[in-house]
Amino acid sequence: MNLRSLSFRLVAWYAGVLTAVFVLLGCLTFLFLRHYLEANLLDTQTRRARQIAGTLVAHAHRDTETTLAGEVENLYSPELNDRFIRISRADGEVVYASGAPRNELFVPGRVAALGGNFLEGSTRKVQQLPGAPLLIAAVPATGADGTLYRVEVGTSAAPVEDTLEQVLVMLAVGLPIAVAAAVAGGFLLVHRALEPVERIAIKAEEITQHSLSERLPVVPSGDELERLAESLNRMIARLEDAIRSSKQFVADASHELRTPLAVMRAELESLAQNASLGSETREALGSVLEEVARLGEIVESLFALSRLDAGDAGGGWQRLDLAELASTTAEQMSLLATDKDIRVSCELTPGLAVQGDRARLKQVIVNLLDNAIKYTARGGHIALSVRREGAWAVLEVTDDGIGIPPEALPQVFKRFFRVDSSRSREPGGAGLGLAIVKSICSAHGAEVEVQSTAGKGSTFRVRQPLASEPSRS
Repeated sequence: MNLRSLSFRLVAWYAGVLTAVFVLLGCLTFLFLRHYLEANLLDTQTRRARQIAGTLVAHAHRDTETTLAGEVENLYSPELNDRFIRISRADGEVVYASGAPRNELFVPGRVAALGGNFLEGSTRKVQQLPGAPLLIAAVPATGADGTLYRVEVGTSAAPVEDTLEQVLVMLAVGLPIAVAAAVAGGFLLVHRALEPVERIAIKAEEITQHSLSERLPVVPSGDELERLAESLNRMIARLEDAIRSSKQFVADASHELRTPLAVMRAELESLAQNASLGSETREALGSVLEEVARLGEIVESLFALSRLDAGDAGGGWQRLDLAELASTTAEQMSLLATDKDIRVSCELTPGLAVQGDRARLKQVIVNLLDNAIKYTARGGHIALSVRREGAWAVLEVTDDGIGIPPEALPQVFKRFFRVDSSRSREPGGAGLGLAIVKSICSAHGAEVEVQSTAGKGSTFRVRQPLASEPSRS
């Protein structure tokens, strides 16, 4: 998984925010439930204390306080009901105090006396470790003889703590499940939301300068993605118009230049045959003829590139043997190699049929061999091979020449690219040969790549799909 992808970051942020919200809601729920349960329990103790004050203490006298204790025991049985009950006078004297409860969750004797105004009621939480706290409600009471009393009634908060513990367990189990389910749903939503982006990206990768007429898919959602796709399509349309105009200009310019250059060359050749010209003039004319010839080759290359860009790969495609084409082309190029004392060896696998234009594919082999001969030193070696790799026919041209620097390798198939000044001094070169090779390969569905080490040589490899077997009727 790509941790830097937009979908992962969206899901991560969604999961983080959702987890924080769930945890916050869980904490608030827990605190609210604790407050509610404790307040409800204290309210129950307050009502019980008022009941004792109104039914027992209100009829008591100082002389009958012992009777009051017995009545509390008979009516409320605090020990059996796990309650804490204490009745005390305003002077601090304890009239009645319940004993240890049956569940032994608190110790009544350790509950400190409550100070303050006897005429005010109050509630408090007394913590006795270990164990749950004791929740106590205190209300004032006045005896029949006007004596001020305070009635304290309490009980252990153990049931509340048990309930809260169960809630904690439920939250601990339920929250991760809820977060996981929400994150899974969020991932599906993000994935579905980004599907149009993925389709747009895939289609954008498929669009090249040869397929600018195609457009990105537009999702009729009325959102930002629809506007983005429409904007990109308008941009592609503008690029298509600009590139079409540029290609048309190159085609028109190269076409128009062919005739003037041919006339110039004919005139110069005719002038050079004049016997009355001096040697210096003949030498200058020869130099100009060379440049005109070079200009003619550049114009022809530009014209060929413009036709290839327009989708014209040649006069007609046919089924041909790539090994046989490579062999005959190598024989025709052998004269150039012999002039530089360069040995050309061929290792060809016959019967590898490809589909394409014979003249264009021959031009690929010619350009690759011509480059190899130009940049291989006298006495060097060039290896031409054709072999099969799966469903591909592979043509390789390997030389032991000057090689190509690593930083120049990504640029070698660009138009008018020259590696360095030493290559620029090579006669006839204009930096268009490999660009033509690339265009012809693209038109034939082939791939061309180069591997090179400066000072040790280069290998150009062309991989073209094999032609399907002809059907037999």
